[in-house]
Order: sequence, then structure tokens, then C-alpha cells
Amino acid sequence: MAIPRMRKGKKVVPEVVREVGQLNIESVTGDELTWINIESPGKEETDYLAQNYPFHPLDLDDCLSRIQRPKIDKYDEYLFLVFHFPVFNPQARVTTPSQVSVFIGRDYLITLHRGDLKPLVKLFDQCQTDEEIRQEHFSQGPGYLLYRIIDRLVDYCFPILNKIGGNIEAVEDAIFAVKARGTVRGISTLRRDVISFRRIIWPMRAVIGGLEPKIRHFAKMDMEVYFGDTVDHLDKIWDALDEYKEIIEGLNDTYDSLASNRTNEVMRMLTIIATILLPLTVIASIYGMNVPLPFQESHYSFLIVFFVWALVVAGMLYFFRRHHWI
Repeated sequence: MAIPRMRKGKKVVPEVVREVGQLNIESVTGDELTWINIESPGKEETDYLAQNYPFHPLDLDDCLSRIQRPKIDKYDEYLFLVFHFPVFNPQARVTTPSQVSVFIGRDYLITLHRGDLKPLVKLFDQCQTDEEIRQEHFSQGPGYLLYRIIDRLVDYCFPILNKIGGNIEAVEDAIFAVKARGTVRGISTLRRDVISFRRIIWPMRAVIGGLEPKIRHFAKMDMEVYFGDTVDHLDKIWDALDEYKEIIEGLNDTYDSLASNRTNEVMRMLTIIATILLPLTVIASIYGMNVPLPFQESHYSFLIVFFVWALVVAGMLYFFRRHHWI
């Protein structure tokens, strides 16, 4: 399948630079709109786009870069957009950003991504296989199709958010458990996860919030309400992350307080034991001296010393108990 070469906003005779089947490029067309999806793009795919579309070389370079910030670049014939959406890494137990680069023109929408965003991959497959879904998403132009993609990816944030909430509850239960080993590591992992999530969402709020005015002439309908709803969802995610941040800080303070209290309890018991043993050690040391001492020649010397020890221990325990130290 060949995609028409585009120059200065006009279609010319289709020219095959390289068969799409040999590249990592898929496309679906409906209602005079073509959605081209490129997973894990490389130099060959961006060269293909450079030869068939009027894209700026820096935009194509940005598609291969993984350190781009979310942004909107406006040109006369198209828009270039970069989005970041969260993906949970179960091995590292942290949320990492996944970049989606988008080119949108009058009759095309091109998405470039790593293929790890399941809602985007699933939506493209549905548009390929289901005529009704394709008609629903393509009928209002590329601007509306872009909204449906963004809406699905934003909604995909909520299960990740719920996962973090579940981890917070698990750590909260572990804090008050008798054996709380590994809790500090769990709190630190949660804090890192929330910080990473916040770092992804913060710039996305500004980009999607300013997208609707730039997308108007690429849609057949007013998209203000639709993108406003998406921004509301992002604000809800941000508010939840703020709440999680405060909860984690509270859990960290609670754990520090409990750990300090446990340490104090241990030190108190060790101090009581050492204090009780101190007079016993003194008595034993005195009777270990090579000098004449009372009861030293008696057959009951051991029993007498033991009785003195018992009296000292009982007296000290009574004293500690009376002062509520134990």
C-alpha cells in the first residue's frame, strides 16, 4: 500500500518510496481520513514520512527522541504534537512516561509511539476491523479522532492511579503490623512512583488545555466541550496525585514515629535489665575479691548471696513498677 506524497498541502500522483509492508507502518482509511500508525519508529519510517509529507526535519527528529517535553508546534499545513502518558513498569514498580508523537493535517492523522500504550493499540485495531467504530471515529475529521485517542489514553491513567492507591493501602497496613520490615522501601517506592506520575501529568495539562483552539480547523464540529472534559479528567488525576502525595508524607511521618517509639521501648527494656544487673554484678564482684568477707566461710554463703540478689531485684522491680516505668 502506498500513501500519497504530500507537498504544500496538495496531493499529487501517488509515488511509492518504499512499500509500506516492508516498514513498521499500518494505516486505515475511512470518510476521506487516513490514520497512519507507526509503532517503534526508526530512521527508515521517518525518512518515509519526510519523502511523502511536508514535515519539518526537526519534528521528525523529535519523533525518535525520548527526552522531548509535551508540546504543540503549529505550521500552515499541519500540527505536530508530543504527548507523554504514564505506563506502569511492574519490574521497577514505578510509572514511566511513554511518548506519543502526532502529525495532524486536513485528511490524515499520524501517530508514532513505542507500542506500550494498550488503549492506543487497541483503538487502532478496532478501527481496522470494525466498520462501525471506524465510521464513528473518522466521520468528524482528524481533530475528533485525535480527541478520541487522547480521551482513551487519559482514561487509561485511572487504573494506574487505582494501582497506586492500592499500594498505599498495603503499605499503610504494613506500617501497623508487628513485623514492618521493608516498609521504608515500600514508602520510598510509592513516593518515587507518585513523583514520576506528577512529572508526566503536569506538562500535559497545559498542552491539552491549549489544544482546542489550534485543532478547530481540523474538526467538523465544536471540540471545546470535549477537550474541556479531558482537561477535567487531568485535573482530577492531578488532585488525586496531590492527595496521594500528602498521604505518603503522612505515612512516612507515622512510620518514623512508630519506629522511634519501638526503638525507645527496646532501649527502655535494655536499660531496666542493665540497671537490675548492675547491683548483682557489684555483689558478685565484691565476693570475688581475695579478702576476708562476711559469710565467706559459711556453708550457706551461696544461698545468702543469692537471697541478697533476690531482695535487690525484687526491690528494684517494685520501685520501677511504683513509678510506672514498667
